[in-house]
Amino acid sequence: MSDAALPPNQVPESRKPDMNRRSFLRNSAVLTSGLAALAASLSPLRELKDFTSVEQFVQKYYKELTPEEMKKVLARIEAEVEKEYGVRPQVRDLKPMDGVEFVYCLNLTRCIGCRKCVHACVAENNQSRTPEIQYIRVLRLPHGSLDLEKAEHNYAPESVPEKGYFYMPVQCQQCKNPPCVKVCPVNATWQEYDPKTKKGDGITVIDYNWCIGCRYCEAACPYWARRFNFTKPSIPKDRINTDMSYLGNRPRYQGVMEKCHFCLQRTRAGRYPACLEVCPAGTRKFGNILDPNSEVSYILKTKRVFIQLKEEMGTSPRFFYYFDV
Repeated sequence: MSDAALPPNQVPESRKPDMNRRSFLRNSAVLTSGLAALAASLSPLRELKDFTSVEQFVQKYYKELTPEEMKKVLARIEAEVEKEYGVRPQVRDLKPMDGVEFVYCLNLTRCIGCRKCVHACVAENNQSRTPEIQYIRVLRLPHGSLDLEKAEHNYAPESVPEKGYFYMPVQCQQCKNPPCVKVCPVNATWQEYDPKTKKGDGITVIDYNWCIGCRYCEAACPYWARRFNFTKPSIPKDRINTDMSYLGNRPRYQGVMEKCHFCLQRTRAGRYPACLEVCPAGTRKFGNILDPNSEVSYILKTKRVFIQLKEEMGTSPRFFYYFDV
């Protein structure tokens, strides 16, 4: 449709403003006053989002960074972490894997509700401890019920498994059609898959330096899978995981969103997610659904898939729940 054919109150795509931090800075009058004035004018925003330098705030959009620019960004983040925690991390920019579509399969028959997956996730992904941010919620449900609104997730794990109940861990479902991505006004979250070239592993990621903390993605997610940092994340210095990735488990800032990213610092390096490795019951299975010989492909072909959570909303989750029988 041409611009002339549009209704008078509709702005054509070609003239819509580029709603991101870079365009804000480009159009801002403070740039004419030099870097010192810019730093002073941005100080309230830096306090809100816990930025420590102008370089963090004016950093280019992730997809536009050249390899040399990304190298400098990673070095800056490593220096920031070392200053904050006293240890030098390795921060990598791990790209999506082609010919791979990661999916998760979870056996509801086997889950015992121990919540070890919850705490392994926190430790692996450098999540805040006070307050503690958790990506995984383990729901306790009575047999025969799937009313998630009435599910209990504050039960005492020392008493599990309990007769008459089953347990259902819920986290980011890594949707093929993620509503969180559609509502982000600055493209700070996206799915690492190009339907035209069919390249990418499908993981939905967040750039913490580009996120503006509007929380639209949190409101759009039907799985309550996104977390917002209301305060500066707190991690004990002796608990920091130094194996980090830019789009994964590097320490976050106050005022930004975060969520499960399938432990991409591990999975894109050929390892399993931390929650899978710690599970004592063999409940969790993870792999490449495009490989017909993978364990997840075998499960989806031979097991009774119980549910894709809230699939009626058109999200197409990459997280499958199944039973042994």
